[in-house]
Amino acid sequence: MNPIFKNILAIITGLVFGSVVNMGIIMISGSIISPPDGADVTTMEGLKESMHLFQPRHFIFPFLAHALGTLAGAILAAIIAASHKMKIALAIGVFFLIGGITNIFLLPSPTWFTIVDLLGAYVPMGWLGGRFISNKE
Repeated sequence: MNPIFKNILAIITGLVFGSVVNMGIIMISGSIISPPDGADVTTMEGLKESMHLFQPRHFIFPFLAHALGTLAGAILAAIIAASHKMKIALAIGVFFLIGGITNIFLLPSPTWFTIVDLLGAYVPMGWLGGRFISNKE
């Protein structure tokens, strides 16, 4: 297979897989840490209106979803990539970072969570995924 095509396929696959992991964690989060009483977490509008009810514990799973989704996507992309494995893993981190920044504008969150999420969940997890695969070779 052409290496360029394989690298593009790696990025697409990493993004899709990372997104599936992210959504899976978000989907189970409410059964592990219940949303605040009166919070409608089924729609974006409901989340916006009830964000003031959320306590720090309610942000654990969103952070884990962002971090583990990015990590899983970066690892898979680096495994599939024909070359430039670290760059491709970091690209996954950057793509998810762009998604995280977009999400902040769509769904405002507390400043502390925004900082922790943007600085800890995306590019560092992309780097860690690339490093993990680089060490296996």
